[in-house]
Amino acid sequence: MNANHILPNYINGQWCTSSATEYLDVINPATVEVLAKVPLSPASEVNQAAEAAAEAFVNWRRTPPTERVQYLFKLKNLLEENLEDLARTITLECGKTLAESTGEMRRAIENVEVACGIGMMMQGTILEDVAKGIDEMMIRQPLGVAAAIAPFNFPGMIPFWFMPYALACGNTYIIKPSEKVPLTMQKVFQLLEKTGLPKGVINLVNGAKEAVDAILDHPKIRAISFVGSTPVAKYIYSQAAANGKRVQCQGGAKNPLIVLPDADFEMTTRIAADSAFGCAGQRCLAASVAVTVGEARRTFTEAIAETAQKRVVGNGLDQGVEMGPVITTESKTRIEDLIQKGADEGATVLVDGRQPDISGYEKGHFIRPTILQNVDPAGEIARTEIFGPVLSLIHLDTIDQAIALVNSGQYGNMACLFTNSGAAARKFRYEAEAGNIGINIGVAAPMAFFPFSGWKESFFGDLHGQSNHAVEFFTQTKVVVERWPKDWSRQF
Repeated sequence: MNANHILPNYINGQWCTSSATEYLDVINPATVEVLAKVPLSPASEVNQAAEAAAEAFVNWRRTPPTERVQYLFKLKNLLEENLEDLARTITLECGKTLAESTGEMRRAIENVEVACGIGMMMQGTILEDVAKGIDEMMIRQPLGVAAAIAPFNFPGMIPFWFMPYALACGNTYIIKPSEKVPLTMQKVFQLLEKTGLPKGVINLVNGAKEAVDAILDHPKIRAISFVGSTPVAKYIYSQAAANGKRVQCQGGAKNPLIVLPDADFEMTTRIAADSAFGCAGQRCLAASVAVTVGEARRTFTEAIAETAQKRVVGNGLDQGVEMGPVITTESKTRIEDLIQKGADEGATVLVDGRQPDISGYEKGHFIRPTILQNVDPAGEIARTEIFGPVLSLIHLDTIDQAIALVNSGQYGNMACLFTNSGAAARKFRYEAEAGNIGINIGVAAPMAFFPFSGWKESFFGDLHGQSNHAVEFFTQTKVVVERWPKDWSRQF
């Protein structure tokens, strides 16, 4: 890594220096070392990428799906061959542990594998003789140019919720990575270049709000995918929709875990800790609230507090580390302020992770696992997305009260139940208002052959990322009704 290296864009099959006049430092959140500089590309460079992608679309859409997926097969192999390097890059710029980064890239590879089955997934339908001598069919065709606006927390995985499906369906693509973590996509695009994809099919533009707004407003960009906070998701969804674009926006979350008295507490504690504190709590499926029901209160509270205190925090590249830093010093300050807000509302700071002493990394953006006990269900801290390693504990008397609490929240990304009761599990998955449900699972992340989900203010749009939802999002249907002359058989 070179602190003075200015990252290039990748447009029309070429690495090119941005004409930007402003740059941001890319910082390792564990060491605060400057890794590179990212340009805040102007709108003109988004326009260059969109024009190149639109020109490339003319031939790419005519490339048979069986040929398009050959590039994805090559990409899958290249990703696997470079898995260690990609994971290390994620850890350097994002802070998560090397094991977490490796798992992230394996999920990215899964999506490439699923997209390679596009020949089956993109099939249309045909019905002969809907009327005498008339056939009717529905076919799927690509949209044109599409784009992804990616977040900081999964710089390797999240673009792959969208990009391989878009390409397999015959679209051309633009990725704008988060300006906080642009290095991983640099590595990915070096591998994409090695696949031999035609120029203009895939493009990379670094930048911040100006680049985002240029994507939202460009007339040749037909579809936009976004993952990030709910306020930004609302902005992107409204602007893109107003411009007539197809759009899918994954927003924020406040994911509850419900623990019943009959749960396996050893398993539940381990899984809940991994959910709440994995990736330093910076994921849209992180557990943020644990609701104990009835007699589960004492047993779970003691166990989760002990587990949180034992979690090893440090540089994600160091052996034995179980949790890395949060992304920026601003995030650290925000999370610590929210912990204090919870205390001000009457919660007990049972395990306090503020201002930790991480030997050798004193300047890093570290917070240790934190647990707030007796959180007011109606308070601000119980409903605010903290996006850090903070777990709030709430106690209720019945599963019905717990489900009512789940359903009263503004978000609906994930809800999980821990129990040994099949009846309770069925009731929960039927009644809980969330798009991703876990039963004795702490991170209900769908495999690539299922669509990611999310309800209420956790998602804006109709079709999610991954699997058949992605195929539907990146194609438009055309219905054809055709009749041939009555004497067609005489022509042969």
